[in-house]
Amino acid sequence: MQLDTRAQTLLKALVERYIADGQPVGSRALSKISGLELSPATIRNIMADLEELGYVSSPHTSAGRIPTPRGYRIFVDTLLTVQHIDESSVEARMRLPSQQPQKLIANAAQMLSSLSQFAGVVMAPRHESVFQQIEFLRLSEKRILLVIVSPAGDVQNRMLLTDVDYTPAQLVQSANYINQHYSGLALEEVRGRMQNELRQLQTDMGRLMQAAVEAGSEAMAESADDMVISGERNLLSVSDLSSNMSSLRQMFDMFEQKTGLMQLLDVSSKASGVQIYIGGESSLVPMDEMSVVTAPYEANGKIVGTLGVIGPTRMAYERVIPIVDITAKLLSNALSNH
Repeated sequence: MQLDTRAQTLLKALVERYIADGQPVGSRALSKISGLELSPATIRNIMADLEELGYVSSPHTSAGRIPTPRGYRIFVDTLLTVQHIDESSVEARMRLPSQQPQKLIANAAQMLSSLSQFAGVVMAPRHESVFQQIEFLRLSEKRILLVIVSPAGDVQNRMLLTDVDYTPAQLVQSANYINQHYSGLALEEVRGRMQNELRQLQTDMGRLMQAAVEAGSEAMAESADDMVISGERNLLSVSDLSSNMSSLRQMFDMFEQKTGLMQLLDVSSKASGVQIYIGGESSLVPMDEMSVVTAPYEANGKIVGTLGVIGPTRMAYERVIPIVDITAKLLSNALSNH
């Protein structure tokens, strides 16, 4: 349902006041701060309508109201006036002369955290799993060690359990075939090409090579340092998030396990521009009192990762959104010059 202008003005005033001081907002306060010439009775009626629509709720102990996740959503989507942040002052903090990408990413996470006073998170660029060569070592019957060497000389090992007992000669032949035909390609690309090209090979050997490429992709993906988080401690001083033991535990589980966060950042890397995930509304956010503001970043015109700020639902979105937006642009520029 479309809210009329008065209802929008009152909802905006209520959300802004609640974000500022964390207390339920009553009709009298709203009539002062909204600038509307309305009687307290009219304001109460509009607030009752907003409550019925699910945009605000009344904590039982108070006559005032607070925004619901749905109220925050309409606020950030349609009512928010984003603050202007001086890009050059942010850029000065992120002066990153010719650093390695890993340093740039850590720096961006720290900057998000220090500017927002919450936690900053950056999903590191997904590296394609390019390999230089692979080797098979027969450990025992049907157990093979797969050794993958990257162009930079990094080595990954994976155990392969096979249905067939391959001879050392077959293992050498398979490794030689992969190295000769596919060295220097990403393993994901090799997988696709193999499916077409290996039909004419003996099936056992083809199966071994397919298994090796799949295991290799997984090994390379796991070795990447997926995510950098900075400033988790800031969230301890946010009473909405640390008010009780179970929410604290939930929050630190999230930082420790990272899988939920990875999923959320992965989803937002497919979207364009700043995205806002509000707890209680998005199943991707593990806590009702938490919101995550994200934006994808690029290297040479291609989206390679996502960054963002994790904070309470009751955050100053008008400040956090431009912080996330500008940091994504600066990181994109810094990575594109490499």
